[in-house]
Amino acid sequence: MKRKRFSEEQIIGVLKEAEAGAKTADLARRHGVSEATIYNWKAKYGGLEVSEARRLRELESENAKLKRLLADAMLDQAALKDLLAKKW
Repeated sequence: MKRKRFSEEQIIGVLKEAEAGAKTADLARRHGVSEATIYNWKAKYGGLEVSEARRLRELESENAKLKRLLADAMLDQAALKDLLAKKW
């Protein structure tokens, strides 16, 4: 099954429809997603505006980049420790 990617604007639009009183099952059918997807969106984007959702995505990508940098630094440190620990 082909997976659709929804932008933050579209997701927040769907959530605003849900807040306005639309039933989750009807929204899921209309937008071609499962009800569980809508509940997951509520957990992640509930109460956010579009600008806040964009900022959240930027922060998540920055956090992932920093985690990779930290992992690389720790790997280098471990390699240097092993090298220095060897007896010549």
